[in-house]
Amino acid sequence: MSGLNASLGYFLAVVIFAASVRTLIKKWPRIGFILEFASSFMLVACWLEVQTVVEVGEWAGGLGPDVTVTILFVVLLTHGMICGAASGNPNMALLKFLQLEATTLPTLLAITAQFFGAHFAIFVAVYYWNMELTDMHMIKNLMARECSTSLMVSLLQGFFTECVCALIFTLIYLNLQRRSALVRVPLIAVLLTFLSYSARGYTSAYINPSLAYGLTFHCPGFTFIEYAVVYWLGSLTGMATALFLYMGHIPRIFARNLLYLQKTRFRVPKGDKADKKKM
Repeated sequence: MSGLNASLGYFLAVVIFAASVRTLIKKWPRIGFILEFASSFMLVACWLEVQTVVEVGEWAGGLGPDVTVTILFVVLLTHGMICGAASGNPNMALLKFLQLEATTLPTLLAITAQFFGAHFAIFVAVYYWNMELTDMHMIKNLMARECSTSLMVSLLQGFFTECVCALIFTLIYLNLQRRSALVRVPLIAVLLTFLSYSARGYTSAYINPSLAYGLTFHCPGFTFIEYAVVYWLGSLTGMATALFLYMGHIPRIFARNLLYLQKTRFRVPKGDKADKKKM
């Protein structure tokens, strides 16, 4: 249990940092993109530790799959509650841009901040592992230079997996975006946990370019371009396809609805129709 206690302390420290940044940034809304930095940092830093528990915890700390699933769900739930609208996900930033809900500059700043947050999370996690507080982290520190890639299939299979998972996630997200946070956040956390564990052995379904960058791009087995095709292009394609299916068009690209007929909101009363016929 000492390994689990150390991990819980690490999670708590990361959450406190993200919550503190969010509190401070409220005073300076013009630099709100820093929230995306904190959100991405929290997500990647916590997920790196979850990955450690998955890879090492079962035989170094006695932590089974039920524990890792629970930890991942709690991490995603806490992330949604703490970070709110700051998703820490470039796909979501691009989704807002394609929906005409954000302009070019804020979108670019948000995406840049998200990747900086992911890179900073790697630095913090490696520093934490170097402290070797438990046997689990000592082993992880030894394994850090030769980590296992999350992409366990061919490039085409990986692209298709990420694309389909991003499609499913985005469609559900778009249907839930107008719901209360009390409903939306837990459901999104459950969905991401389910997709991640369903796609284990394939791509792990990160559906988040900055998260994938932080978790697997530095691992041997594939080139940077190959990782980008799967985790960036694949998830982006799935997201854009989901938006097109949901709205019938992509507002940033097509002004006209290409899939669904637009019905008028107002109906002519039957009495008025009868009067027109008599005339």
